[in-house]
Amino acid sequence: MELTKTLGRRMLDATCAAVIAAPLAVATPAIAQSYPSADETLDWTIAFGPGGGNDIMARSIIEILNKYDLYDGEISAENRAGGSGAVGWGYLYGQDGNAYGISTTSGSFVTTPLQADTPWQPESFTPVALLATDDLVLVVNGDSEIDTIDEFIANAKANPTNIGGTGSVNVDFIVPTLFAEKAGFEFDYVSFNSMSEQTTALLSNALDAMVGNPGEILGLIESGDLKPLVFSGQTTPAALEGVPTMGSIGFDIGVSMPRGLILAPNAPAEAQEWWINTMKEVVQTPEWGEYIASNTLTPTVLYGEDFRQFLVTQRTALRLFCAKSAQSTKPTLANMSSAPKGLGPTTRPNRTSRSCASPSLSFSSRGRSSTLMWPMPTSTF
Repeated sequence: MELTKTLGRRMLDATCAAVIAAPLAVATPAIAQSYPSADETLDWTIAFGPGGGNDIMARSIIEILNKYDLYDGEISAENRAGGSGAVGWGYLYGQDGNAYGISTTSGSFVTTPLQADTPWQPESFTPVALLATDDLVLVVNGDSEIDTIDEFIANAKANPTNIGGTGSVNVDFIVPTLFAEKAGFEFDYVSFNSMSEQTTALLSNALDAMVGNPGEILGLIESGDLKPLVFSGQTTPAALEGVPTMGSIGFDIGVSMPRGLILAPNAPAEAQEWWINTMKEVVQTPEWGEYIASNTLTPTVLYGEDFRQFLVTQRTALRLFCAKSAQSTKPTLANMSSAPKGLGPTTRPNRTSRSCASPSLSFSSRGRSSTLMWPMPTSTF
């Protein structure tokens, strides 16, 4: 009788233990499935002002997330502009370990830490995905006698040549400089405050060529007012069909500006994994394809640590460029009488020693001095 009671009690205890343990057994994997929580607001930092490339990309992704019900919680998108992205990305950097802090990247994500004393580097954040690269096209006036990049290089080797770009010591300056070094020609770089100013200069024949984001000048390319010669990306976008890449003609510069998605530093692994899986769905939508096409971006997709390695590679390449510039001879302002009329100072890249972190840069010309103040025009990307 006592044995029967003992066995019965043991069976009851075992049954109770099993009942209690059952919900605990499913609770562990449920933790990984709890992200994202509908009770948490996603704090989406846009590191530039409204209407720029970074802003358009961020809001395009948010629209897709909402349209396809890919994110259940509330998304709060905030433009935190300033310092070519330093303010916005600095805000995200301060959210260490936060699973609900997120931001989009662009070219300044790599170049800004080279120019300013930021506490973060591109690889400091939790990488989600590289979604596209923002590359440049070199164009000449549509009426130019130069029709190919080979003709342009040959002409630049034989005659003084200038190339315009927006801002100073940024991607517009770096890309043509690296290309010129590879191709073996020299040129004078002319800095402008805006794309519209440099386009006007080129169309009025005050410039020989300029670089720009295809999406900003595609209309003028399609109308024949501008003639595209070479593209800096790894693959040519459909809108520039027939235009060779720098790599395809043997002069790959190894630099592309990342349009991607990042989380705060040390974000939980489950948050990173969730966003990687979600972005794999986003890039398959027709809306994302339309965004890539309309902005003439190069579709380049990398996830997680592959994206981090891409950022490290780009930062290293640009840092080497800056170091090389800083070690060259003292910069000299090009002869003002030879500068394009009304365009101000020009510098020949192989003679410039402009450090990427310099707060200002002084040039001398015929006993006079001229200073280019830093920062230069703030990018909207």
